[in-house]
Amino acid sequence: MIDKMTQQQRMILALVLSFIFFMAYEYYMVPQKGTLNATDTNKTSMVKSGQPASPVTTASSAPISEAPVSSQGKSEVIDVHQNDHVITSVNAKKFRAQFDELGRIQKYEVLIERFKDKDGNYPNIIADKSPLKPLEIRFSDAALNNEAFKTPYTADKTVLEVNNGDEVLTLTQKLSSTTVIKKITFHTDGSYQLHITLSDDVPYFVSPGFRPDAEADMYTFKGVLIGKSEGSIETIEDGDAKGDEIFHGATITAASDKYYTTSFYDFDNAMNTFISKDANEDPLAFVKGSSNLTLNGYIGAKEYDALASIDKRLTKIIEYGFFTFISKPVFLFLKYIHSIVGNWGWAIIIITLLIRLALYPLTYKGMVSMNKLKALSPKIKEIQKQHKGDPQKMNAKMMELYKKHGANPMGGCLPMLMQIPVFFAIYRVLLNTIELKHAPWMGWIHDLSVMDPYYVLPILMGASMFWQQRITPTNFTDPMQEKIMKFLPLIFTFFFVTFPAGLTLYWFVNNLFSVAQQYYVNSIFAKQEKEKAALS
Repeated sequence: MIDKMTQQQRMILALVLSFIFFMAYEYYMVPQKGTLNATDTNKTSMVKSGQPASPVTTASSAPISEAPVSSQGKSEVIDVHQNDHVITSVNAKKFRAQFDELGRIQKYEVLIERFKDKDGNYPNIIADKSPLKPLEIRFSDAALNNEAFKTPYTADKTVLEVNNGDEVLTLTQKLSSTTVIKKITFHTDGSYQLHITLSDDVPYFVSPGFRPDAEADMYTFKGVLIGKSEGSIETIEDGDAKGDEIFHGATITAASDKYYTTSFYDFDNAMNTFISKDANEDPLAFVKGSSNLTLNGYIGAKEYDALASIDKRLTKIIEYGFFTFISKPVFLFLKYIHSIVGNWGWAIIIITLLIRLALYPLTYKGMVSMNKLKALSPKIKEIQKQHKGDPQKMNAKMMELYKKHGANPMGGCLPMLMQIPVFFAIYRVLLNTIELKHAPWMGWIHDLSVMDPYYVLPILMGASMFWQQRITPTNFTDPMQEKIMKFLPLIFTFFFVTFPAGLTLYWFVNNLFSVAQQYYVNSIFAKQEKEKAALS
């Protein structure tokens, strides 16, 4: 059957199968890293010398003193969740944080009304049994590290109110050989400055924390993102950590889930970032410390405006994957449209129409070519019948026919090929954009970032795709091929049922525009054919 397909049909089928494979792979094959369960917690909660339960190695060029955790000798097992009694609470307009006795942030609530869950609770982006918490320090010396995990910090304030300006919290830990002082200056925008001083210069590492776990999603990036000094980024996803990665001169060290991040950044002096791993091979990020260390940090939602207001370079934390170079401009354009119309749903519709208008000249040529091919279908079948036993001669005759009538067998495929990167770019934008969270559209859609609860948009999308298919000229020579293609609207409807409503809205509007354009092209072509018939 494949041998009987034209070059154009092979291309269309390849594009459709590629699309279906991509969606199926993301839906069925990408492992979902959800909330840590009891088994995972038991694996990661016990550490030796402050180490994760699994062995940790360092790069061959890094000496023992430059490893985030010590591998020297044996020591007693330490529970990193001990001493989690709250010693200080920090309250601000945008967040609420709690520090435990080990000088770590053990709870961090994002106080943004639209981010509340169905029970009316603000998201806490630090899991209770997280294997690593923000501002946690681990020493390279095993004995000192053991002592540090048993010695509580003291705080100069039990409650800190961050309302009208910067406020400072000082945490102190007195160990036998050194005194650790963490001075944290909180800003009202959710960012902070961390200043660590040690009375004795001993090697240690401080962490921005394990990735947030407020939004479990199998489609989006979860793990650690490293911003490099030359401006590029590198990502280490959950399950892919080697445990020995070292990044010298990093500007950003961010642990992120779908919508939230806990991060360090330093665009002036840069950082030396070390990646360890837990029992699940999820990345654990550390920054090498010094006796007098200053870092900037941000914990909270990955909102573009919030990050840009701190430093525009921080917006790199918003990760769109392979299509970032397309997705980011698309998001910025979508955001601009939203600033005018005031609704994300209508903004999606408008950007869809604008993209289709931009591709109109190319799409128009493709549709005209498809109509020409349909008109030539009887002659094509005749050539195939005459030269059935000579494929080389058959192809030569068909190319002569195409050239004579100005038909391009690839003309209908190129517009589709152009739309696929744009679609995947928008797909990534609508999956990763926290601005769409709880964004309503029309009466029944209350959140464009999740699936349509009543399946209205997926059904409309499938129906519009079927409509488009009915009016699109084809030149199938095999009835079986035609039957297979007719099932595609049903297959696509099945995939889109679980996709975000915003994404399904985009594809539905895209189909409607294609239907209108196809009717227009068909009418023009029919008129031209009548004129040619009248002249002949």
